[in-house]
Amino acid sequence: MKPTFKFQPLALAMLAATLVLAGCKDASSPAGKLPADEVSTALDAGAKAEKPDPLLVSVPANFGADLKVAPAGARSVSDTLRVAGKVDFDEYRVSRIGATVTGRVIEINVRLGQQVKVGDALAVINSTELGQAQLDYLKARAQADLQARSVERARQLFAADVIGRAELQRRESELAIASAEQRAAADQLKVLGMSQAAISRLGNNGAINSVTPVVSTVAGTVVERRITQGQVVQPADALYVVADLTEVWVTAEVPEQQAALVRTGQAVDIEVPALGARLTGKLIYVADTVNPETRTVTVRSRVHNAERQLKPAMLATMLIQAAAVERIVVPAEAVVREADADHVFVEVAERTYRLIPVRLGPESGGQRPVLDGLKAGQRIVAAGAFHLNTERKRKELE
Repeated sequence: MKPTFKFQPLALAMLAATLVLAGCKDASSPAGKLPADEVSTALDAGAKAEKPDPLLVSVPANFGADLKVAPAGARSVSDTLRVAGKVDFDEYRVSRIGATVTGRVIEINVRLGQQVKVGDALAVINSTELGQAQLDYLKARAQADLQARSVERARQLFAADVIGRAELQRRESELAIASAEQRAAADQLKVLGMSQAAISRLGNNGAINSVTPVVSTVAGTVVERRITQGQVVQPADALYVVADLTEVWVTAEVPEQQAALVRTGQAVDIEVPALGARLTGKLIYVADTVNPETRTVTVRSRVHNAERQLKPAMLATMLIQAAAVERIVVPAEAVVREADADHVFVEVAERTYRLIPVRLGPESGGQRPVLDGLKAGQRIVAAGAFHLNTERKRKELE
């Protein structure tokens, strides 16, 4: 029996290079030595034979797993943006209520969380400023009445040729000034919170009342109270905040890179972890400016809250269905997760495939949109990619 010899790929390459070079020695080369470039070529050939491409895999025709190869196609894909947000007051349904005069709080009528109606007295204030303004009004009214009677007498005397026209005109001018002062005093009382009916009663009975209520201007819930008994308040102070919570806003911040994908009127889903529920709504506002500190664009949705389960400042996540765009897509089962990155197998020859990295978007309907790494029409392994990757790893270990 003849002996059998087995050579490793590198040894075969070296042996072949040595035999060839032995017959083609350069006369200028030292005896027994090979040219350096030929040695390098032989070593490279041996290294390539020993280390195959780890991302390339070939399978026989009778490969056990069924592989389905298809070209990567394109379709309209609507991305879903997940952005952090929170529940907030509807600013058109919030009223910050303060006193109309400077004075001291003598009575508090409501508490936090209480429901109030328009015109309800929230507190009572005693104001010397209001009393002085009422006194000024009574004086102006009395002066105007006096000047009106003086003008009436002057007209009678002028008709009897007792006084001249100049005297009549002087008294009419004094009446006009007194009437203007009365109107100014009445306007000041309105600024201080008195109604026209209350001003008329004051003029009729002359009773000065320096006590005035702080009334609610909207119907809703008392959500803030910044007032205590005996406190001295001014018109600039916000004493109560009353909000209608039957509708609230959900606001979120969209990164500026994705701002072009959102627009007013888009449908949104809102997840509120505190309630374990998902709500639906529409975008009612998309800011026209970017926040320079966070590099985000504010968006807003209005949500019905008849049962008042949504509380302002609750955390929420807004899922915005972006406008559809044409993108390359691959089946979810074609994706191979390798080294914490997404890959797909691309056909490079018959039954030969290469694993290439790709950047993909979230799955939608069993398809993954390709953001980078693949061109339309490239043939990929659409089914059986897992088994093919297993075969690739097995051959890599041999």
